[in-house]
Amino acid sequence: MTVIVRDVRAEDAEGFARVRRASLPYMLATAEQLVFDWAHAHPDSHYRPLVAVTEAGGIVGTAQVGIAHDAAEPGIGYANVYVDPAHLGQGAGTLLLRAAEEHLAERGARTLYSWVLDAPENVAWAARRGYSPSRSAYFLRLDLTTAELPPLQAPPAGVELLTGEDFAADPRPLFELDALTTADEPGDVGTELGDFAHWRATVWEHPLFDLALTTVAVVDGVPAAFSAAATDGQGRYNTGMTGTAPAFRGRGLAKLVKNASLHRARAAGCTEAFTGNDTGNEPMLAINKWFGYEIAAREVRHVRTIG
Repeated sequence: MTVIVRDVRAEDAEGFARVRRASLPYMLATAEQLVFDWAHAHPDSHYRPLVAVTEAGGIVGTAQVGIAHDAAEPGIGYANVYVDPAHLGQGAGTLLLRAAEEHLAERGARTLYSWVLDAPENVAWAARRGYSPSRSAYFLRLDLTTAELPPLQAPPAGVELLTGEDFAADPRPLFELDALTTADEPGDVGTELGDFAHWRATVWEHPLFDLALTTVAVVDGVPAAFSAAATDGQGRYNTGMTGTAPAFRGRGLAKLVKNASLHRARAAGCTEAFTGNDTGNEPMLAINKWFGYEIAAREVRHVRTIG
């Protein structure tokens, strides 16, 4: 079967989402989300989504390709390639990666990162193309229909639990908290959040971002911890980030906000909860184990130096 690679088109959104859900069922993916992401990509990211299609026009593979414009060091690119499990071995992944690498090299990337599901055939595929394993992360899943969530606890004195909706008029305090907690998030590519306008347009106003389920702990009037929630309207809930400002750590605030969010997610009809953790992030792994999350899969980030 002949496969070709081309730039994504607006009408490809549903097919793109279908391949992502089939190959990576632990992450939310909707056509609406993808169209939004494509339209709001930062110009400095040189973002270029690609699809692999058959002669009949069916989408069998996807790639998310771009420059990590918010990384602390320049010249870092990423190419995350996913192929429909029903169409593996037909060359789609190789063609997608080749096109991605050419695009990134032309835009000055010298270090390329790619996430690879931790299966022997996937790791071997990456190794044959010059990629070496780096950090790893877990996809975690919680069945909200059967989970015995910890009982809700009253906030300690001086702590108030709010939702994202309470910051609708001015989300800047949550941007500042997100930037503060993201700065020391484990990873091999540092991220610096400094563009409030872009954050508001691409995070706060994202179609999957759920203001009602996002929970914030405010200590004496200061946002101190939060659990950001995303939902897809199909019963799937994802925690994008749970973080506590350094000055407020050690008080159990991360558990407090996440537990409140999970309880409200179940009450809202969500049936599955997902999240992800760096395999070395022991504090958050312990918290998620406490909630009952189980490891669904492991993904290994691979790196290649070019130029």
